[in-house]
Amino acid sequence: MEIPEIVTARLVLRGWRIEEFDRQAEIYADPEVTRFIGGPKPRSAAWDAFLRNAGTWALYGLGGWAVTDRAGGGVLGAVGFQIRQRGLGEDFDGAPECGWTLARAAQGRGIGTEAATAALRWLDARTEGARSHVVIDRDHVVSRRLAERLGYRFRREATYEGDPVVLMARERGGVPA
Repeated sequence: MEIPEIVTARLVLRGWRIEEFDRQAEIYADPEVTRFIGGPKPRSAAWDAFLRNAGTWALYGLGGWAVTDRAGGGVLGAVGFQIRQRGLGEDFDGAPECGWTLARAAQGRGIGTEAATAALRWLDARTEGARSHVVIDRDHVVSRRLAERLGYRFRREATYEGDPVVLMARERGGVPA
């Protein structure tokens, strides 16, 4: 499947390239970037995430994009969707789960908002389902605020892999869930 490219004012969202795996592994190894997603990941876990993106595109027609700087600054992070089976209930498992991870240098500049907004516009235009969701560490205030700006609304708290998380949902077009 060909992965769609999305261009925004400052960014290009596109499929990952194999030669960019080292960059993804570097981002996933940064303790500041990963402190709310279980901490630094070894290369093997970064590789699993890299392959999960490719597999999700092939199986479901959606997945994660590399977020790149239109000005040529390289890979800034990732944004996109996964179909996860986390065991969080029928209302969450099986629906597209939106996620974002940005390199430390890309944080605090509105890049996450710009990238996730573009990804959600794409999803809204093509999806058969009406809902997507996010799973966010209960203490990750910045991601929770971003999710709210994107139209996600609190559904409930849960525990995932021993950590307290907040489950939020968004109806197509950003209508509160």
